[in-house]
Amino acid sequence: MDVSIIKEIAAALTITLGVIAPAISIGKIGSKGVEAMGRNPEASSKIQTGMILSIAFAEALAIYCLVVALIIKFV
Repeated sequence: MDVSIIKEIAAALTITLGVIAPAISIGKIGSKGVEAMGRNPEASSKIQTGMILSIAFAEALAIYCLVVALIIKFV
């Protein structure tokens, strides 16, 4: 196999596998956050703040995988 083909496959696998965990965690954070807001509407602002922070940290993992995939592809 040619090196460029291996780079393409490695970049594709990196971004594919690296986005699965953040996608699952963001979905779980959202569903549990909405459930918590439904059970305790008075604490919605605190729950929403925690949800947004957690989603941002989970999304950072996907961005790191994107950066690694781009480095693999172009270097």
